[in-house]
Amino acid sequence: MIGKVIIGKSFGGCVRYVVQKAGAVVLDAEGIRTEAVSAMVADFNLQRQLNPNLEKAVGHLALSWSTHDKPKLDARVMVERAREYMEKMHIRDTQYLIVEHRDREHPHVHIVYNRVNYQGQTISDKLQRQRNAQVCREITLRHGYYLATGKEQVNRQRLKGADKEKYVLHDAIHQSLEKARNWKELEALLQEKGIRLLYKYRSGTDQVQGISFSKGELSFKGSGIARSLSYNGISKKLEQNRQQSQPVTQVPKPQDRNAAPPDIPSQAHHAAKSSHPGTLFTSLKDTLAPAVGPSEEAGPANDYPFRKNKKKRKKRKHL
Repeated sequence: MIGKVIIGKSFGGCVRYVVQKAGAVVLDAEGIRTEAVSAMVADFNLQRQLNPNLEKAVGHLALSWSTHDKPKLDARVMVERAREYMEKMHIRDTQYLIVEHRDREHPHVHIVYNRVNYQGQTISDKLQRQRNAQVCREITLRHGYYLATGKEQVNRQRLKGADKEKYVLHDAIHQSLEKARNWKELEALLQEKGIRLLYKYRSGTDQVQGISFSKGELSFKGSGIARSLSYNGISKKLEQNRQQSQPVTQVPKPQDRNAAPPDIPSQAHHAAKSSHPGTLFTSLKDTLAPAVGPSEEAGPANDYPFRKNKKKRKKRKHL
């Protein structure tokens, strides 16, 4: 389920659009007469006079479900969801009108309410659009309604104004992001589509804090277009593209697994520096141990004095 929030000035224009639409059905109302459009408008305007300083007293909401949710919905259920939505949106103690429209494939209802409540107080619209997204998600998850994965299934033809431009940017950025391997390449690809990429820096530093995209007179934060188009989200995607574009490193053969890494010279490298392999080892051996002749290699030539002295020491122990 998704919701759309609209604030206006004229109850006459809003009520006529909602009620006189072809196939429109009034499902529920509170605080107003429903036998005629003129009576509805008169009742809304009468209560509006309790707070004449409020210029935009008309609250207009549109609640839509996916076509997948049709089997779960009927008039009673849609009224219950509309009341639940208004309660969570803090729209209480005021007049309202709930009307079902059947001009589209997907089920949807319109809610007209008076922003001047029964006590003459204003129903605040502060942060209403942000709260709308949160409430719609809560209701969708609670009742098991269809939850679309991303923006691919949005009907672009039904969009107008800033919403339409936002989706144009969304599609163009994703197309460019599939080809880019770094930020410079992404900027160049976007410029070809007439889109500017703007960086937001942390105060007094060169550290990037966020990004935005602009086309013509409209500008949107990256995360405002889609969560995946935040600075961190795009950085991760560019890094993935860069790694995938690199040639695959050949895996070393088993017998080479103990070879030295490329940045550490191997033993063979040191040996190649000598004009005569083995010379270094031989010279060290000659330095540490003097050369001996063939007779000396076989052992001492005459060790008789050593054996004689040893026998004398043994005899002294027995004495």
